[in-house]
Amino acid sequence: MPGPLWTPSPERVAAANLTRFIRFVADRGHVRADGYEALYRWSVTKPLEFWDAMWDFGGIRGDKGSRVAIDMDRMPGSRFFPDATLNFAENVLVREGTDPAIVFGSESGATRTMSWSELRSEVAAFAAALRAEGIRAGDRVAAYLPNTPEAIVGVLGTAAIGAVWSSCSPDFGVQGVLDRFGQIEPRLLIAADRYVYGGKTFDQRPKIAEAVARLPTLVRAIAGEAEWDAFLAPHRGAPLSFERLPFDHPLYILYSSGTTGVPKCIVHGAGGTLIQHLKEHQLHCDIKPEDRVFYFTTLGWMMWNWLVTVLASQATILLYDGAPFCPDGNALFTFADESAMTLFGTSAKFIDAVAKAGLRPRETHALATVKTMTSTGSPLAPESFDFVYEHVKRDLHLASISGGTDIVSCFVGGNPIGPVWRGEIQCRALGMKVEVWDESGRPVRQERGELVCTAPFPSMPVGFWNDPDGKKYRAAYFERFAGVWTHGDYVELTDHDGVIIYGRSDAVLNPGGVRIGTAEIYRQVERIAEVIESLVIGQRWDGDERVVLFVKLREGLTLDPPLVERIRAHIRANTTPRHVPARVLQVAEIPRTKSGKIVELAVRDVVHGRAVKNREALANPEALEHFANRPELQG
Repeated sequence: MPGPLWTPSPERVAAANLTRFIRFVADRGHVRADGYEALYRWSVTKPLEFWDAMWDFGGIRGDKGSRVAIDMDRMPGSRFFPDATLNFAENVLVREGTDPAIVFGSESGATRTMSWSELRSEVAAFAAALRAEGIRAGDRVAAYLPNTPEAIVGVLGTAAIGAVWSSCSPDFGVQGVLDRFGQIEPRLLIAADRYVYGGKTFDQRPKIAEAVARLPTLVRAIAGEAEWDAFLAPHRGAPLSFERLPFDHPLYILYSSGTTGVPKCIVHGAGGTLIQHLKEHQLHCDIKPEDRVFYFTTLGWMMWNWLVTVLASQATILLYDGAPFCPDGNALFTFADESAMTLFGTSAKFIDAVAKAGLRPRETHALATVKTMTSTGSPLAPESFDFVYEHVKRDLHLASISGGTDIVSCFVGGNPIGPVWRGEIQCRALGMKVEVWDESGRPVRQERGELVCTAPFPSMPVGFWNDPDGKKYRAAYFERFAGVWTHGDYVELTDHDGVIIYGRSDAVLNPGGVRIGTAEIYRQVERIAEVIESLVIGQRWDGDERVVLFVKLREGLTLDPPLVERIRAHIRANTTPRHVPARVLQVAEIPRTKSGKIVELAVRDVVHGRAVKNREALANPEALEHFANRPELQG
């Protein structure tokens, strides 16, 4: 059997935060772990010891209180650190001085650096301006912004006073904004009057005006750089102060994708978000104060919130605003070199697109400082692991990670002191009692099943907004298996104790009663040189389900019978006859959410003649027209 693609050097293992944490918990008399597996077992069998140790190891500022958790037998219903008080922003703004807190780059070529002291001063001014405007703890501040330093100032100023932050990226249409912000009744809106993407400048003023007119709870809207400066100006020089509040005090409202109806408003608490991110950053990503951490994201994706907390580990965050392929796919690798990036956070789709474009970053860029690359958003195919190690960098911790907006964090992720195996997520995350269950609720290993979490963890949502009895929250995660979080991923736990994700459970194909993960087909199809990307669904047909594959081809190409047969033959040769699509059809575009995820369920609805409930959730809703009323699917 082939060995791992990468193994950390003894020096890297010795210097890792995770190694230091293993010593830390041993010194406290908890466990003498000889590696990650033993540490993980302790973390899920003794969760109170683990999370108490994580608070101290992470250096959380606040009053911890005497109890680590209560009602651990209730899920949902448990509470972590029920006596604690803290402030998220106080724990993020832990440094002062002239070293950079934020380095900003953009497609337009504009760059900026903000020092720790400058960031603290700007946050103090914004927090004071909020207080002067009458914004108080628990009020909602909404942001309709590109990925700029002002957004970081905004979220930290909001958190400093205990208000609740919620954001959308500027590519959302007015209805998409109202579907989200209209539910949470914000008192203040921050927006950019223009943004640049893909070489074009977009004027946001008409959209902002319409949105403001339809958000009656607003007491003020700040649109554009001039209004931002005017809002802060009277308060520059204000002292920085923080409201310490309960551990579960709301910090963020995030949104489900909204492709099956109005988005769910998911409320995340300050303490749970903080301690979970500290764990992931320091232990799973090995982030230290000297690091420079990047994630390609917008304010509409939870990875932006994840990136904000990197500051709590005293590291520098790198922001990039613009299209990742403008002018070409080298843009982010050039930014990595120019910014001395140490952690390159991206998506499986980006890695695949770079490979499809024929780029070879290892030959065109130094990437000397990059130590870690993380990938999320969709399963990272085994061939993408190969591409990264062959054509990006050989000595690199490649960490495929997965979790979601629902938990603003990860269930499974990277292990910086362990090997990377081709096609596998390295481990279940510390403190997350993740199992794989079959349809009868029986734990399985080296079999495919549902990803579940069988014990509480701190970053579970505080609840859903406007869900006073918790009915919507329970229905979302706890109805399939009582008292157990069912995440909706179709996965396998491997013999390495790693994880393979085969796709979303609700998109699983079922021809002839055989369950097939969509990622199994995508992996094969996207190895065909002519195919840029694909989408697969199950179509109800003749009392059963047949597999229908849609492909987007390279520009200028047409799907002909020989290519259809080659696609089918490749799938058959590398999977099973059940995987082979009954129909293969060409489309001009694949529909995606704003965060870049393909939407099998929306396409399935279109193919079956059902209405798609919320097209505003899609980045390109017009793409759905390519799937409607296809005569090839009528026989």
